[in-house]
Amino acid sequence: MSGPAVGLWLFEPRGFADILAEVAPWLETFCDPVEAKASGDVDFWVRDGSALGLRAFDPAGVGAFFLSEDEEMPAEDEDYSGFARSPVQGLVVGAGCSGSMNHVLLGHLALALARRLDALVDFDGLLSSHPTAGDDAGNEAVLARARVLASALPGRLAEVSYDTGGGGRWLRHVGDAAFLQAWLRHPDFHLIK
Repeated sequence: MSGPAVGLWLFEPRGFADILAEVAPWLETFCDPVEAKASGDVDFWVRDGSALGLRAFDPAGVGAFFLSEDEEMPAEDEDYSGFARSPVQGLVVGAGCSGSMNHVLLGHLALALARRLDALVDFDGLLSSHPTAGDDAGNEAVLARARVLASALPGRLAEVSYDTGGGGRWLRHVGDAAFLQAWLRHPDFHLIK
């Protein structure tokens, strides 16, 4: 079963190999092993959360993580008008399985990578407090809760519209590192799975 994933939006073009050359040595200081796949993706297992500002954690239930290039970024159907510049490249960082510790580790990994790469974080959906069963794209209750959350936390959290197919549009959240740092401290913290 796969877990949550987030995107990282880059605003200056960089080769994926150059990005890996920058981040792999850092990952190797707290992850075992950092393995490049034939696809170009990198898989790794977090062994020491202190490098991410976390205390010790039980590795049971914590799976592998991955970093890959988002070949669909920038997307033609997304509205980037709320940003001074459009993103030119994207990365995906994700967890191989779900569970609260995987969400927390992924959130901290995304925060550290966003800071290192001067990137924004694409949450791949709308974040909100108290997610409930039945929440889905197009649900106005989700949108209302998402807007309350966005106004309650520091940092920038923007709504980006995209095509849902059949002529429909919906929204996803994209935030800066300050927002993600505050969201990680929120009692309802979660990522989109």
